[in-house]
Amino acid sequence: MHLIRASVLLFVASSTAVALQTATPESVPPKAMAKAMAKAMVTGEEPGFQRLGPEDFVDVNCESDTWRWKDDMVQCSGNPVCVIRSKKAYTNFELVCQWRHLKDAGNSGIFVWSPIESLDRLDGPGYPEGIEVQVLDLGYKDAYEKDGKVADWFTCHGDVFPVGDSTMSPFPPVSPNKRRSFPTAETTRDTGEWNHYYVRAINGEIRLWVNGVEVSGGRDCEPRAGHLCLQSEGSPVEFRGLRLRELP
Repeated sequence: MHLIRASVLLFVASSTAVALQTATPESVPPKAMAKAMAKAMVTGEEPGFQRLGPEDFVDVNCESDTWRWKDDMVQCSGNPVCVIRSKKAYTNFELVCQWRHLKDAGNSGIFVWSPIESLDRLDGPGYPEGIEVQVLDLGYKDAYEKDGKVADWFTCHGDVFPVGDSTMSPFPPVSPNKRRSFPTAETTRDTGEWNHYYVRAINGEIRLWVNGVEVSGGRDCEPRAGHLCLQSEGSPVEFRGLRLRELP
């Protein structure tokens, strides 16, 4: 289990937010710590969360067969590079979902606070502005470096960053260009395995938990209201258990 800044973050869901409690590693036995983390993970079954399904999204610039909904899951072919967006715009909210890549080195993302003006400008392949929560397969780094390139500007463990003219003050550690928040722990699971994301977006601040561990985020985001988007970016990916809880 990874320890963040010498403390263990225990997540306790409430009806409107999630309180953070800290305990020193020495004070909690490993088995008890793991059990507490499992119990405290935000699942989307807590009061106030609403299921998101096909009725909550509209196509922006995809093909008719890019996304297929089946029960509580949405399957993406990866082609073309495009997004679907939520019908509703959100300001303060919590989002829970699971995702998995079906091929090695897959790429995708979840966009938060994408402005409708940016979405309406999309004509053909592309993606909007907003704050992106990266969804990368672990094999992406190796594939990128095969040609001798250095993968020092991204990770495969939950980067959060502004896209286009959007801005954000990233939490450390940060990428060389100072725009990306790099994760403080590496908890992403490999190709074909389900990963759990919990995103909390409040008053221009965004935080990401990957498989129960807070890893990245930023504050002073602009925009800080807009649409939620799921991205298709060249490789098949699946999302399931999309749940959203609006906050004051």
